[in-house]
Amino acid sequence: MGGPGFNRRQFMQATALTALASGTAVGGAQAKPSAPDTPVGWIDGAVPARHLGQTWGVPWPQGLYRPAQRFRLTDGSGAAVPVQSWPLAIWPDGSLKWSAHSIGAGVGTSGLTLSAGKAKEPAQPVTVTESADAILVTTGPRQWRIPVRGDRLIDSASVDGRLVLRDLRLVCLSQDQPDLTEAETVSQRRSIGTVSAVTVEQRGPVRAVVKLEGSHREGERSWLPFTIRLYFHAGAESVRILHSFIFDGDENRDFIRGLGVTASVPMSDAPHDRHVRFTGEGDGLWAEAVRPLTGLRRDPGKDYRQAQIDGRAIPPLSGMAETVSKRLDLIPTWGDFTLSQANADGFAIRKRTKPGHGWIDAQAGRRAGGLAYIGGAAGGAALAMADFWKRHPSRLDIRNAATDNAELTAWLWSPDAPAMDLRFYHDGLGIKTHPQEREALEITYEDYEEGWGRPYGIARTTELHLWSLPATPLRDWFTEVAGILAAPPRLMAPPTRLRAVPIFGDWDLVSRSSPARARIEDQADFLLNLYRDQVEQRRWYGFWHYGDVMHSYDSDRHEWRYDIGGYAWANSELSPDLWLWYSFLRTGRADIFRLAEAMTRHTGEVDVCHIGPYKGFGTRHGVQHWADSSKQPRVSNAAYRRIYYYLTADERVGDLMRDLVDSDRTLANVDISRKLPNPSPPGVIEAGFGTTWSSLLAAWLTEWERTGDKRWRDRITNGMRSIAALKVRWMAGGAPYDLETGKFFGPGDKIGISHLSAVFGAVEVHAELLALLDVPEYRAAWLEYCTFYNAPAAEFRAKFGQDARGRGLRLAHSRLTAYAAYHLKDPALAARAWAEFADKGEQIAGTRIRIAGNAVLNPVDEVAGMSTNSVSQWGLAAYQNLALIGDALPQD
Repeated sequence: MGGPGFNRRQFMQATALTALASGTAVGGAQAKPSAPDTPVGWIDGAVPARHLGQTWGVPWPQGLYRPAQRFRLTDGSGAAVPVQSWPLAIWPDGSLKWSAHSIGAGVGTSGLTLSAGKAKEPAQPVTVTESADAILVTTGPRQWRIPVRGDRLIDSASVDGRLVLRDLRLVCLSQDQPDLTEAETVSQRRSIGTVSAVTVEQRGPVRAVVKLEGSHREGERSWLPFTIRLYFHAGAESVRILHSFIFDGDENRDFIRGLGVTASVPMSDAPHDRHVRFTGEGDGLWAEAVRPLTGLRRDPGKDYRQAQIDGRAIPPLSGMAETVSKRLDLIPTWGDFTLSQANADGFAIRKRTKPGHGWIDAQAGRRAGGLAYIGGAAGGAALAMADFWKRHPSRLDIRNAATDNAELTAWLWSPDAPAMDLRFYHDGLGIKTHPQEREALEITYEDYEEGWGRPYGIARTTELHLWSLPATPLRDWFTEVAGILAAPPRLMAPPTRLRAVPIFGDWDLVSRSSPARARIEDQADFLLNLYRDQVEQRRWYGFWHYGDVMHSYDSDRHEWRYDIGGYAWANSELSPDLWLWYSFLRTGRADIFRLAEAMTRHTGEVDVCHIGPYKGFGTRHGVQHWADSSKQPRVSNAAYRRIYYYLTADERVGDLMRDLVDSDRTLANVDISRKLPNPSPPGVIEAGFGTTWSSLLAAWLTEWERTGDKRWRDRITNGMRSIAALKVRWMAGGAPYDLETGKFFGPGDKIGISHLSAVFGAVEVHAELLALLDVPEYRAAWLEYCTFYNAPAAEFRAKFGQDARGRGLRLAHSRLTAYAAYHLKDPALAARAWAEFADKGEQIAGTRIRIAGNAVLNPVDEVAGMSTNSVSQWGLAAYQNLALIGDALPQD
């Protein structure tokens, strides 16, 4: 009824808020004196045994609260839970649209309810103290010292005044050749991350956030700019680390061999009281001591063996058999340990006594949990990387554990792996002219142009966690933490509550109230489950790949077209990001949330140029995520990020969207239609209304909502009014665009429709904008486009006096017809929309077939002709048609 984890009481609360929101008029909201409570639950349904701190967003009806509104949180028993709240977005009238809320780490709680009121303070609040050279963050008994400059992210961490960790740093290993097969010698280099700016973004009492910016230094060279955010929660033993970097090297000579985060852990316990831990698959745990007391020829005694196995300090040596106690120094100490995840299906653990001696194979498995620990009775530290095996090649290292200072490292890119090779995948095939490039596009669907397929400016964000611990935790602690890393608990308002406020355009909750609706919902589930399973079956994992899906299928090979030009990685083509996010909004399914989250992390980072000549533009779909020469705002589109941002208040995604607000300026240097003549004068570009301007609208809308800065609203309305002034309005497809004012101009008297104009978030962002901005002439122009895009040829010609080419994707555009039907209250249009949706030429096949044996390498499922374009657009059309004209759905 409301997604997993939500009960009937919470459903009724959300229903009450729906009634409240339905009485609030856009543009002229009247504030209400009070509002029903807001339920908050765990998306997995079950209450987690432990979590590391939570942050989530909640939407509010226009006019209900001011941005400074305070909130309180209570649990199922009515007891107050400490919560920290802040505004995320405002409505046009200045009232609160989205708020963010955070609770501290600890045991999961059920029946959480958010309401207006004063928040309870945590018993041990997070505090932030700034000085000239450092920032000190205190969380209960823990203190974390963050230098304001230099090569340390954290220079010390203590528990109850006892130092347990030092010198958290970033390290990069690189070389000038990919391997020795391409050169007689390979020159290797080491660069260290150096912080140049530190900003305290939040100061508690429940949550503190510190942002660090800098780059890696290698002698006089500065490269690989990074942004690190450190998140501290009340009650947490750990700090969450969000690590983002941009590749700004030369892919032909800068081959990254290792990229990691490393720290020093003081060792004062005796070697037999020093413990090493690696989490394996599921509840698996590899647990050993630096000096093992088990398996010896002479038995030290069960109490000693058991203490070491448990991770406790052993009893006094005076009680140990002398045959062992007098010979402890003769037992080898193991100083170095490595867990290496080479691929999605295999990891290996090795150890050695110290450098200069051979490695010993210890254990192996499939998918490691991604957490390493070193420490003892006097304290220790654990370091974990989220999605560890999914982002292979990854590695965890413990070094010098038998000395006074151990080193603990999480390698985002493992030094065991071949060096990161980002070079273009083919030699250009002799293509030198635009006619040849167009011919190549015809055969492989790849937009190739020499020099345009570089990885310069791409980025990647990785989540890590670092624990400062007073002693080695019990084994159950590692089991609990491994579960958190494998499926991070998430608090969220239920779908009923999210739907109670007009956010994110036209969508509605799942309903099987009629056989026809049930068939559509069954097909939607079928497709979601298919893609969820394809990620696993096709091993769409890896450091640069995880989060993306493939574009098109090759039924002959029973393989996605991973090696064919523009048919390989999807790179947001036709909005799979939005399909997944609207699927989550409707269902509340945790598995879909995690698919969408991974895609948002990937497509917003890897598929976008964050610096350089293509800054702010994404790369069209291709064999490598960055290799296609078409750089466009349709891929960097903020519409693909904003749902995740508002649901989670994620600062990094907020940064990515903010970086796009002036990306239209890049159009002056990057002509999307560059293979054709462009006679535009300086400061003017030819811009399409759909894949270009509509893709920029989401960034401007989001910035206006977040800041209240009306210049972004005005830039939007400048475009709206100028499009409406053209002779054929939206049907022109595009027009000359003034970069300074954001206005289109010219006669706009020729039909220039593209089948792509409305399928990159244009429909969704317009549904939001037209509910916020009253621009009657533009509303009429958009409704005209929605009415006539799929209209019969005779009707189109009668309206515009011209014929239209390029009106493809009939099913996808049925939701435009539905939009017009709803707003014009036209039953005939509603009937036409459902007929368009049922277009047999574009229907999604529904037979899932198992392919096994020698036809494939591994057993896989396939649906003939699988296409991410078709699936994404079918899903979005289904959801929006049901929301707008569901009552007109034919039962046959």
